[in-house]
Amino acid sequence: MEGAELIIQEINREAEQKIQYLLAEAQKEAEKLKEEAKKRAEAKAEWILRKAKTQAEIEKQRIIANAKLEVRKKKLAVQEELIRKVIESLKERLASLPDDEYFPMLVELTVKAVEELGVESVVIHSNERTLKLIVERLAEFKEKIKEAVGREVEITLGEPVQTIGGVIVESTDGSVRVDNTFESRIERFESELRATVAKALFG
Repeated sequence: MEGAELIIQEINREAEQKIQYLLAEAQKEAEKLKEEAKKRAEAKAEWILRKAKTQAEIEKQRIIANAKLEVRKKKLAVQEELIRKVIESLKERLASLPDDEYFPMLVELTVKAVEELGVESVVIHSNERTLKLIVERLAEFKEKIKEAVGREVEITLGEPVQTIGGVIVESTDGSVRVDNTFESRIERFESELRATVAKALFG
């Protein structure tokens, strides 16, 4: 019996050792899996964090870009409104020029038109106020044009037209004309005028 017991004890001892070994291996495997899971979790958390940061940066840039665009739109709208007001103010100023300031301008505008047309006789159209002023100072008007262009120019006054001022000068047969009304000149020089106004207002 004693030998059998020894054998049984040896078997039990070996079994216990094997069990302890297996438990230790299982513990190691469990720790390894736990560590790998932790690393995967950390990597995933880091990836999620990086993705969140990237998305946050993209959103931030989008918001900044939209804000800049909105500011630019508002600035352009304000600039446009101010330029419009300046041009309107200019038109009002031109429409209400005193005769002593207005008359030399009429002479200059007519001279430019006559030189451009290169004809001997012209018909002048403008608003009623302008035609009346030319009629009142017709001799002086013709003389100043003659002095400026260096030749006699036959001048006829045509029918009134809708304009704030300036003149439309055309050949007597109506085949060619030069529109030197204030509106037309402002329109022709509007780009330059707008640039000047914008620089004065916004630098």
